[in-house]
Amino acid sequence: MTSDAMPPRLVLKFGGTSMGSPERITRSAAIAANEAASGRQIAVVVSAMAGETDRLLGLAESLGGGLGERETDTVLAAGEQASAALMALALTRAGYPAQAVMGWSLPIHVEGPPGSGRITAIAGEGLEALLEAGVIPVVAGYQGLDATGRLATLGRGGTDLTAVAVAAAIGAQCDIYTDVDGVFTTDPRIEPEATRVERISHDAMLELAAQGAKVLQTRSVEYAKAKQVTLRVKSSFLDPGASAGTEVVEDAAIAERRVVSGVSYVRDQARVSVHGGGDAAPAEALFAGLADADVAVDMIVQARSRAGGAVVECSVAGRDLPRALKVAEALEGPELVVRSQTGLAKVSVVGTGLRGRADVARTLYRVLAQQGLAAHMVATSEIKISVLVDRDDLEQAVRALHGAYGLAAKQDRT
Repeated sequence: MTSDAMPPRLVLKFGGTSMGSPERITRSAAIAANEAASGRQIAVVVSAMAGETDRLLGLAESLGGGLGERETDTVLAAGEQASAALMALALTRAGYPAQAVMGWSLPIHVEGPPGSGRITAIAGEGLEALLEAGVIPVVAGYQGLDATGRLATLGRGGTDLTAVAVAAAIGAQCDIYTDVDGVFTTDPRIEPEATRVERISHDAMLELAAQGAKVLQTRSVEYAKAKQVTLRVKSSFLDPGASAGTEVVEDAAIAERRVVSGVSYVRDQARVSVHGGGDAAPAEALFAGLADADVAVDMIVQARSRAGGAVVECSVAGRDLPRALKVAEALEGPELVVRSQTGLAKVSVVGTGLRGRADVARTLYRVLAQQGLAAHMVATSEIKISVLVDRDDLEQAVRALHGAYGLAAKQDRT
């Protein structure tokens, strides 16, 4: 571990766009070198070059492979391994000794099916030895070693997860470099007045990620929260040291907060409802069937109809609707009717300041009414309110809510 006199250790993660060409790798290496020049010990974690994973998957599929197979895992992991070696070469050329390190050689221990492994432990001794020798470890993300000694990949967001795990293992902060300068109050492509969030809690970031924000994957934020790792989201497209970024920290570390942190969205949503039945049995059967069919359920609402029967509604991704309907329609009978609705989108208002604030919900309903937008389904948690709107109304809803909560003006207005 570092001494009190030394700057805190740092892990820098570079994604596919940051590793997309020799020029991009050289620029990312310059960012890492700038941090090393400050005297701090650093490690680097890299993704495959942009498009490389798809290329490798195509090769595997052309020979009969597919996602979720052991040999395909081995093929896909080659992209990150090549990136690690290329980054090590670039750093060494810049005057900073570096060594490519494979996730399976540390090892990073994983469990679970091929293509979606979960990290259970990471051996940090090898990283410690390199750091103390003045060598920058460049770790291939997205992969580890399973209990049988086979290489296994971590699935979507696996390199972010690797970076956070490495940071936890060596007692470091973790900077995630991407193509945007931090987390914004909403998608700037929809609302040009979106502003960068300087600090956000792990919980609020988890909700934003779960509700559609693509800057960080939920698994990496969950791991960071559990291991108390401070994250920073920064841009590799700015000059070294120029990215202000967004810091993701423990909730207690944020002394002053907005009521609402951001507005996120998911475009392709559908709704399934089961009407009838006098007890919880239809709901239990519906969700058991959806689980067996591997259909991810998002929002859930249950109520009583005027006729006295139960109404159970849930939202699913549009692509999952055919499987969800197959499950629901198997329950239909004289007392149970299944209905569905497509062409929907989900808009979510997120913030740790929402707890106990009825005025946040009031603002949401007022804005939707003023804009003439229908709310087809609403669900809440302690730190978010989500609403299903017509997909064609998504961008109007995002802009209107973003303005109503004062996010562009950097003030709370609920």
